[in-house]
Amino acid sequence: MGHEITYLVKRKSTCPFATVLELDPKKPLSEQIPDEVDLVHLHDDIEEELPKPSILTYHQNSKESKVFPKNTVFLSKNQARRHGGSVFVYNGIDFNDYGEPNLRNRRMYFHFLGDAGLRVKNVRGAIELTKKADVRLHVIGGTRVQIKSRRFTLNPHVRFHGMVGGDGKNVLLNGSKGLVYPVLWHEPFGLAIVESLYFGCPVFGTPFGSLPELLGSRDNLKGQLAGGTGRVDAVYSDFGCLSVKKSELQTAIQNADSFGNKRCHEYVCDLYSSRRMATDYLTIYERILNGESLHEQAPEYECSGEEEKLKLEN
Repeated sequence: MGHEITYLVKRKSTCPFATVLELDPKKPLSEQIPDEVDLVHLHDDIEEELPKPSILTYHQNSKESKVFPKNTVFLSKNQARRHGGSVFVYNGIDFNDYGEPNLRNRRMYFHFLGDAGLRVKNVRGAIELTKKADVRLHVIGGTRVQIKSRRFTLNPHVRFHGMVGGDGKNVLLNGSKGLVYPVLWHEPFGLAIVESLYFGCPVFGTPFGSLPELLGSRDNLKGQLAGGTGRVDAVYSDFGCLSVKKSELQTAIQNADSFGNKRCHEYVCDLYSSRRMATDYLTIYERILNGESLHEQAPEYECSGEEEKLKLEN
C-alpha cells in the first residue's frame, strides 16, 4: 500500500516486500530500531520503554493477572473484553494465497483444521461428532497416533493428513462440506474459521471465544447469554451452527447442505481480507502518531486462579 516496512525478526527470516533485520536477543530492542522508523508494531510483550511510538497486538489468552499497555490491540471483541480492553482488529487473509475456490466441486467429507495435539482444539470431539453423524472426517494438522495427548485413533471414518499447507490444504478444503471445530477454549480469533468459510465451508463448533462474532453479528445469536461472561448456548447463522450440545451439532452436520457455500465465501471476501486488516491498522497507526492512546485506562486482566471448564453436553 505504499508504506515502507522493516521487520526485526529471528535469523533466516525473509520477506519479499520489506527490509528484514536480524533480531539480536542479547541487545535491548530500543538499540535495534532504525532511526527512520515512525512507529513500532510489537507482537510480543517487552519489558523496556521504547524511544518510538508503539502498539502491541496481543495474540493469546493470558494465563495470569496482567496489565497491558494502553496501545494494545486485540484480535476480536470477545478477546478484548475478556482482557479488559475494547480495541481490536480482525485478522485477514490474502486471497491470492488461496486461489479461487471451486464452489461447484463435489464435496464428500468434513474437515478439522488446527493443531490436533492441543487438547483445547478438541479433535476428539470432532471425531466423535462426525462418527455419530455418520460422515467422513479429514483431519488437517494431526496424525492418527498422538503421544503427547495419549490418543490413538482407530476410527476408519477419519483420515489424517498431518501438517499441510499451501496448495495441499487448499485442495482438501475445496472438497469439504464443512469445518467441524468443537474447541474447548476461548479462541482469540480462529484463522481456521475464516479459511474454511472462504472455501464455502460452513462451520460447526462451540460458541466459545470469538466464534459467535466471526459467524455473524450478535443480532444473529439465538440462545441465552450465560451470566456476565457474554457466552452463548447456541448460534445459528447463514454460515454455520455453534452449540454446546452434541446432538444439536450432529443434526446441523447432517444438514450441512442447507448452508449456502457461496454465501460463506462472499461473507469472508467482504469482511476478512488482508487489505481490510491493513486499512484498520493504518487508522490505528495514525491515531497513535497523532498522540492518542487507544485506551484511556490500561487494559487489565484479573486471573481468578481457576481455569474455566468448557465442555460439550449431550
